[in-house]
Amino acid sequence: MTDEKHGPLLQYIVKNPEAFAQNLARIVENAGKAMAAYVEPREKGEIKPELADEMTVIFKTLAQVGEYWMSDPQRAMEAQTRLWTRYVDLWNSSLKRMMGEQSAPTAAPDPRDKRFGDPEWNENQFFDFVKQLYLITSQWAEQLVVEAGDLDEHTRHKADFYVKQIANALSPSNFVLTNPELLRETLETNGENLVRGMKLLAEDIEAGKGELKIRQSDPTKFRVGTNLALTPGKVVAQNDVRQVIQYTPTTETVLKRPLLIVPPWINKFYILDLNPEKSFIKWAVDQGHTVFVISWVNPDEHQAKKSFEHYMREGILETLDVIKRATRTEEVNAIGYCVGGTLLGVTLAYMAATGDTRIASATFFTTQVDFTHAGDLKVFVDEEQIQAVEKRMGEKGYLDGSKMASAFNLLRSNDLIWPYVVNNYLKGREPFPFDLLYWNSDSTRMPAANHSFYLRNCYLENRLTKGEMEIGGKRLDLSKVKIPIYNLATREDHIAPPQSVFVGSQFFSGPVDYVLSGSGHIAGVVNPPARNKYQYWTGPRPKGAYEDWVAKAKEHPGSWWPHWDAWIRDLDDETVKARKPGAYRMKVLEDAPGSFVKAAS
Repeated sequence: MTDEKHGPLLQYIVKNPEAFAQNLARIVENAGKAMAAYVEPREKGEIKPELADEMTVIFKTLAQVGEYWMSDPQRAMEAQTRLWTRYVDLWNSSLKRMMGEQSAPTAAPDPRDKRFGDPEWNENQFFDFVKQLYLITSQWAEQLVVEAGDLDEHTRHKADFYVKQIANALSPSNFVLTNPELLRETLETNGENLVRGMKLLAEDIEAGKGELKIRQSDPTKFRVGTNLALTPGKVVAQNDVRQVIQYTPTTETVLKRPLLIVPPWINKFYILDLNPEKSFIKWAVDQGHTVFVISWVNPDEHQAKKSFEHYMREGILETLDVIKRATRTEEVNAIGYCVGGTLLGVTLAYMAATGDTRIASATFFTTQVDFTHAGDLKVFVDEEQIQAVEKRMGEKGYLDGSKMASAFNLLRSNDLIWPYVVNNYLKGREPFPFDLLYWNSDSTRMPAANHSFYLRNCYLENRLTKGEMEIGGKRLDLSKVKIPIYNLATREDHIAPPQSVFVGSQFFSGPVDYVLSGSGHIAGVVNPPARNKYQYWTGPRPKGAYEDWVAKAKEHPGSWWPHWDAWIRDLDDETVKARKPGAYRMKVLEDAPGSFVKAAS
């Protein structure tokens, strides 16, 4: 703890000037290597400049906010006065504190904000002043967006997102001289932390082939098939877009209806099979489900023309054929996760239009079929931005996985970007080995035709719930889907917000059980019962307003997994002798988890 009577900054002095000077030279050397790793692929033409286009979108958006405030002198003066009044309040509060008087802070961070956890942010007058100055300014800037008139909803959403990203980036916690913890460590180690940090920065830019690929976990500690995705099974089918894995039963009898899991092709399926303790796949097998999982290809230029329809036909529909051959059973229970769930919803509407009844029930994990309330990802979707993405995809036939990973990380930049920038490059520490974050960084590419269709038909035009989407010559109508549906949303989801999932529930005509889980897009789904974490809510049929449903919902402790299993059994609990992969002369191609999931981007 700092003794303010003897000078709060006396602890922030260089311990060994000679060692510090030597380390400064090493920092500059490693920074040069980082710069070379960034510049070289651009000089060779391997990376085309995109930053200017992205910055143009940001500046054009923020300029519209500025135009509103500057177009009226009185309005501009009021905004400036509001800011300077709070600055004066902060100055007066700081003067009182310097004179030994008690003074309440002018601005305080959210109690959940982890950036200002070091005691010095409150106890040291300098750092407390810097912190409050930042909070006042960032809150003022965010309020300017909220109060700006003459903005359409999409522009306001983009402006709000950009202002928050800029504020997150400029936080004093992200800079050595304004972060007490970083400054102490830098001076105590004579800059050794920054030497290590610049070395890690150079390695991460090199690993990203000229783009910064922030390591969120220690990549040397995990390997798919060795300590990830370990549930035993066999690959029993393969085509251009997917492998099909059938898992080995662990019970003597199983439910007659097999279980098909359609994961997202953004990232990889083993989020549902991280390790035996967290694995939904293993748990489902142990409950007596015959589990089949689609493992999507990590596409390259060969899949450039693979469309949403191809993923439906060669992904889900052909897999239903495989399941019938492997089990001699016509009906299946199906699960779709995130965009895999959107594809499943599209497929259900197509099957309803063609009279195909093989999917007897559907479960959606954090899935949107209606995109009215699709959250912050809509920031990246308008005609101008989609055309830019399509132009990039047209050059290679796919969208680099790093682009989607960056977009998802930006949704929670104070959790998924800046803590790792500080830890890795300013503290010079390797990140902690964490299987979930290793999976998060194991990104996949997006085939051009598929991704363009998804962005335009779902996020931009919301055609599915309007009854305007066409697939395979059929106009899709979700109201014709009458099978039972278990629709799981998660309360803190930034990708598929619970309100969005709730609204989507109302377009199906059959019985829909809307279930709300605690936590977010991943942890709210991957929540094994043995851990007894979080909670879930059940309630009436999802009609009307989301807030009204929440008010009537009943809270249950722990995991929703057993509740879902009971729901499945209530529909059909007939059992048969367990089926092993390779039965009925099915050809086994290789062991689970297969080769598709191991292909790196």
